[in-house]
Amino acid sequence: MARAAALLLALALTGCGGRPAGIMQGDDTSTPPPGATSVEMIVATTRAPSAAPGEMFSGERAVGLAFADVAVSIPPEAARKVGEVQWPSRLPANPATDFVTRRARTLDMGQAKALFRAKIAATKRGHALIFVHGYNTRFEEAVYRFAQIAHDSGAQATPVLFTWPSRGRLLAYNYDRESASYSRDALEAMLQAMQASPDVREISILAHSMGNWVTLEALRQMAIRDKRIAPKIKNVMLAAPDVDFDVFRRQIALMGEPRPKFTLFVSQDDDALAVSARIGGGEARLGMIDPKAEPYRTTLAKARIEPVDLTDISSPDRIRHGKFAEAPEVVRSIGLRLAAGQTLNDGQAGVGEKLGQVAVGAASAAGRAASVVVSAPIAVVDGRTREWLGDQIGELGADLGGTMRAAAGVAKAR
Repeated sequence: MARAAALLLALALTGCGGRPAGIMQGDDTSTPPPGATSVEMIVATTRAPSAAPGEMFSGERAVGLAFADVAVSIPPEAARKVGEVQWPSRLPANPATDFVTRRARTLDMGQAKALFRAKIAATKRGHALIFVHGYNTRFEEAVYRFAQIAHDSGAQATPVLFTWPSRGRLLAYNYDRESASYSRDALEAMLQAMQASPDVREISILAHSMGNWVTLEALRQMAIRDKRIAPKIKNVMLAAPDVDFDVFRRQIALMGEPRPKFTLFVSQDDDALAVSARIGGGEARLGMIDPKAEPYRTTLAKARIEPVDLTDISSPDRIRHGKFAEAPEVVRSIGLRLAAGQTLNDGQAGVGEKLGQVAVGAASAAGRAASVVVSAPIAVVDGRTREWLGDQIGELGADLGGTMRAAAGVAKAR
């Protein structure tokens, strides 16, 4: 009970730092300070447009793909820590200390294709890096987190963000899960378009948390449809995937040969995935397996999937779901290795969002308690308002007491 309460309290306090709304309003009027850099990305999304000023896209589902051109200013190195997003505390943001949206404009499909061709042609290797974010992530969070990854890794690739309709609420897990499945066709279509582009020579994919489900399903569908995965997809990085291991094994088998290089980041002491495994009937989650134990070792070796075991790496994250984002030199090493076309190896890799996670029970309309995994990207949420307490009270209502008792039961089970 004490552990569950502490996690809930930590998450609540994290969400009380405050951050202004509307940060996706482009601001290119101020002069960036010396040392500031800019990350430009193309966005493809299945999110519906938002009517809120400076929000761009909401957490609701769109009928098809929409596109955007976004540029984010990164403050000088002296003003930030590698691996962190410096969220503005007020608007207008200060480019000397904060991430700032310099440009944010929507594109139609023709404009998006033309911009992508121009950007990919400007890279030496025709390399595209696609980021697929995880659960509980608003549009601006996905943009700023990917800007940080692209900047800190130093990868010489065209950044492409694929963002799916997450509502960015702790208790919207089921909605997010269905949105992830809803978006797999769109991700596959985007990958097919990149494969068909003569300017693209190499595609790398970095997926995190629930984004792994979107990615694996898109690749599985592609392999079934085309009898292979697009050959330009060279690297697929699966960071802390919340995916059932048996489902993953089947997905990989259906992808056939040849396949891209798969790198899997795991940690056996990941509390978030431990809770998810319990709620999923005790089945092992892919992101917390021991790659040296059977049947995992043989399965991974047979599929030529390279595991990166981070279990022995210490982390200030209490839930230990974000270890791979803790070491700045590791983030840089991934960019260097992608640029050189090398395979990642154990002890040298780890990028992505920092995620915190806690399980609570929510009473259904029929009065039955249903366990729900809820997580918040702690590195992304840091220093901004998540409306966390409001969401809890509004969605749990009179069942808050039952929720805490269920959470205590999960903690006791550990």
